[in-house]
Amino acid sequence: MSCTRSKIDDVTLTIRLIRSFEYRNIRNIVVKGIPLNMLVKDFMAEINNRLQSDPALPVPFKRHKYDAMKVHSFAYGSKTSDTAINLDHDDWILDSSKTLQECSIRNETEISYFNLADYRQYKLNPQLLW
Repeated sequence: MSCTRSKIDDVTLTIRLIRSFEYRNIRNIVVKGIPLNMLVKDFMAEINNRLQSDPALPVPFKRHKYDAMKVHSFAYGSKTSDTAINLDHDDWILDSSKTLQECSIRNETEISYFNLADYRQYKLNPQLLW
């Protein structure tokens, strides 16, 4: 009998690429077939590779420096009133040395992918600019 990964362990996730918190420059990409035993740092590398090959994604989103992930919402859970990012629950920022499963990721979770320095700056003064 071979030891293969079950398709039950593969999930579909929505990644919210946040280029600017203040101006709400956000694009969603859906990724399917992601194994829950994948390390967060490997998942980030996978997303970065997909960004470069996605013809529908504008160039500024491809060139932006993303270095952190945070759970935006879980499937069938409540969402935050801030449309850019969930400012509550800093404990939902994913630890890159853990697996997705260890970070409580499950099917249809929405994950924000952003620059951590930009997030910290926005958190000090969360305002919408035009």
